[in-house]
Amino acid sequence: MSVKTPSKLEKILTEGHLAVTSECGPPRGSDPNAVIEKANLIKNHVDAINVTDNQTSVTRMSSLAACIHLKQMGVEPILQMVTRDKNRIAIQSDILGAASFDIFNMLCLSGDHQSFGDCPQGQNVHDLDSMQLLQTVHLMRDEGKFLGGADIKRPPKLFVGAAANPFADPFEIRVPRLAKKIACGAEFIQTQCIYNVDKFEEWMKQVCDRGLHEQTYILAGVTPLKSAGMAKFMKNRVPGMDVPDDVIKRMVDTPKEKQPEEGINICIETIERLKSVEGVKGFHIMAIEWEEKVPGIVERAGLYPRPKIEAEN
Repeated sequence: MSVKTPSKLEKILTEGHLAVTSECGPPRGSDPNAVIEKANLIKNHVDAINVTDNQTSVTRMSSLAACIHLKQMGVEPILQMVTRDKNRIAIQSDILGAASFDIFNMLCLSGDHQSFGDCPQGQNVHDLDSMQLLQTVHLMRDEGKFLGGADIKRPPKLFVGAAANPFADPFEIRVPRLAKKIACGAEFIQTQCIYNVDKFEEWMKQVCDRGLHEQTYILAGVTPLKSAGMAKFMKNRVPGMDVPDDVIKRMVDTPKEKQPEEGINICIETIERLKSVEGVKGFHIMAIEWEEKVPGIVERAGLYPRPKIEAEN
């Protein structure tokens, strides 16, 4: 796959390096330091940082504004955009806004239902779905056209990705759904957090059997567990999450004060095992409000130092 954009992340993947991304959630307020401090913790150990878009349908600083703060720090952002909150006019407008600040990565998502968040009476928009959003970015980037057909002056240069959940039911449609996202233009994929490694490896086998690993870059998602309680919550309360009983038992059997360390050990073991899985091109480390642990995970997993590739400005 050839390089199509100035994205540092794309160049790292194209050159065959294992990529490392992480993320930071914007604050429930307007203080930019909340984003800047998180980014400073992880910026030297990752290739790019996702900025979530009103995750769990809770109102936060906009992903675009937070991405601009990262860009101004010299950090490569990945703009997350959900289709839940905006129609196609606002979506295209924000894509142009991101491009005006030379933001070169975007992750296309549907978004959590608003009933999970702080404004359950809010209206779903979903004028486009996540696959149509992928197609929209390609139309704007590759053809220099708006959805309405008009030409764009200075089209965006976005390396565009999507999310995949290998664990949601029914399992048999997970790979066909990935294939649809790739057909719509997903150039990289970040997966749901992986705890059931056996099931993920089966998903990856099916991905490779269809040759999909040659058509996109798959970054395996990992999240370190802080406690046995978190592991149980993820298993029982988070839709589409698969936390095996043996992982729960391992956390429960660990003394409470050592559970955070054990959760990090599990995360590192998962990365080490998945490094050798065909089709895995990198890792997306989602340390939820635990960003200070990312550097240690990256170093212990043998993913540091990161390749020196300068982003374009």
